[in-house]
Amino acid sequence: MPGRRAPGAAVVAHAPKREIFDVAARANTDPKGFVRPVDVFRETAHGLYMAREADHPRFSYVESWLLPALDLRITDFHFTPGNEKEQEFYVDIMTIERPAGGSGPWRTRDLYLDVICRTGAFTEVLDGDELALAIAEGFLDPDTGGRAMETAFAVSTGIAAHGHSLPEWLRSEGLSLEWLRR
Repeated sequence: MPGRRAPGAAVVAHAPKREIFDVAARANTDPKGFVRPVDVFRETAHGLYMAREADHPRFSYVESWLLPALDLRITDFHFTPGNEKEQEFYVDIMTIERPAGGSGPWRTRDLYLDVICRTGAFTEVLDGDELALAIAEGFLDPDTGGRAMETAFAVSTGIAAHGHSLPEWLRSEGLSLEWLRR
């Protein structure tokens, strides 16, 4: 679920979440194994864009960019009335496997850390406790955990240095992403 964890909520060790983005089948298999139809897939030199409906009580639509060179999935959740969150974007730190030779599904492995931000207001790294527990329990090796921390630090400081604007930071990295509603 996007956003901050409820105060006092228990953190439970779990294997990294994995997802499949099958462009040819126009389907997204979520971490629980549910296959969701995708409205739009768009492959570019820097990544994969996906837009699909969501059957979730708090948000009705999901737009995401997978950016393999940055180890990021950037998501804009379209929250339902009364369930709005203060963040504009949700950034998952993850490994992304682009299909070899341009055919086959894209695959992701979540590295636990997330960054949320609102332009002009804040940038925050979430779930450091999940990452630490995953390393302690052997779900993630320390080198990969260190890579996740370095990525989260670079992303959060980069966004903050650009007025807490994810789009501005991405432009400084040579990327300009297109969204349905932005």
